[in-house]
Amino acid sequence: MSGVIVTGPPKAAIEDVDALARFGVATVGEAMGRTGLLGTGIRPVQQGVRVAGTAVTVLSWPGDNLMIHAAVEQCAPGDLLVVTTTSPCTDGLFGELFATALQRRGVRGLVSNAGIRDTRELRAMGFPAWARAVSAQGSVKATGGSVNVPVAVDGQVIHPGDVILADDDGVVVVPRRRAREVVAASEAREEKEARTRAAFLDGQLGLDRYGLREKLERLGVEYRTYEEYAAGEEA
Repeated sequence: MSGVIVTGPPKAAIEDVDALARFGVATVGEAMGRTGLLGTGIRPVQQGVRVAGTAVTVLSWPGDNLMIHAAVEQCAPGDLLVVTTTSPCTDGLFGELFATALQRRGVRGLVSNAGIRDTRELRAMGFPAWARAVSAQGSVKATGGSVNVPVAVDGQVIHPGDVILADDDGVVVVPRRRAREVVAASEAREEKEARTRAAFLDGQLGLDRYGLREKLERLGVEYRTYEEYAAGEEA
């Protein structure tokens, strides 16, 4: 397998990246029209952490982490490493030593479509990671791949320099060119949710706030007392 290492790709503005980090993955996904979410199989190895960074992408051969070593050199402060493989792989391609090197370079975290290991050490050193699997199985360094090329994870295309936002709910990708627009849309959604939260605290029901009673009626959903329902069952 031949490959390419692309240097100096354009990145989303760091102020937009940091602004997106104020919002949850669910909020940002909704603000983009329910797009950009990676699948439910990629889970955090820690809890209570939210991080956003600009993607440095890695395309590796299964069971081989050579290109992660190559990618470390391309990482800079504010980046987030995204690792995927040419076919499914759950081997532990990433661990504490990689995290140490990346943390030294100001990298904010890792999202891996493969496996990771040393999860206890990752949590202890405060390096956030999300992965498809946790596995002690090691890897080799034998096959070429690519760095900073478009990759696909769970049907979502991630370009180098896109914004990756990850928290306890999962991972979402925000295209680099849309970052500022999505910040504004996320702010608007949070403001709307704040008004709804206040209404619920005041006792309003979602049925009334969202006009759902009329929808239930249109769908033919009926209200019956217990006695009426029980009588119908016995008939």
